[in-house]
Amino acid sequence: MRAGNRESGIGNRQSKLPRGRGCCSSHSLFPIPHSRRAPRANGFTLLEVIAAIALLAIAFTVLMRVAGGSIRLSENAADHSEAALWARSLLDTAFTNEPVRPGSTSGRFDQRFRWQLNVAPWRPGSTPAQAPLQLYQLDLEVSWGPAVHPQVAHFRTLRLAAAEPAQAQP
Repeated sequence: MRAGNRESGIGNRQSKLPRGRGCCSSHSLFPIPHSRRAPRANGFTLLEVIAAIALLAIAFTVLMRVAGGSIRLSENAADHSEAALWARSLLDTAFTNEPVRPGSTSGRFDQRFRWQLNVAPWRPGSTPAQAPLQLYQLDLEVSWGPAVHPQVAHFRTLRLAAAEPAQAQP
């Protein structure tokens, strides 16, 4: 601007080229560059934007897989916890009102969970054969899910009970 001219604004820029040269007037609102090589614009190219979107899409896909996997693991842990609660309930109440009998029994806790209980005498090596008390091993298998590929949890405990009377041999 000249010394005495106090006007300012976008359209009052002076061209750095002498008048008469170039393609734009000195008072243009949108000056056109004077050379074939325009300075690089401050921004992103289309290729950079596409690459950034692709990278975000890949990261989002990986994040969703991780989140889905953690949800499945949480559901699996909840199912195993429920199976453990059912098993503890059954093992705590097994043979409280009746004598312990070796053998196998099965049943259902509800629509999802099935169980099978196997009872067998358990005798450590140093126990005499005619002891008044007998340890019994209770093996409980709790299963749930489809019959083709069920999920199974195994539980085992020992129960002390009176020994079965020896049956007389004829």
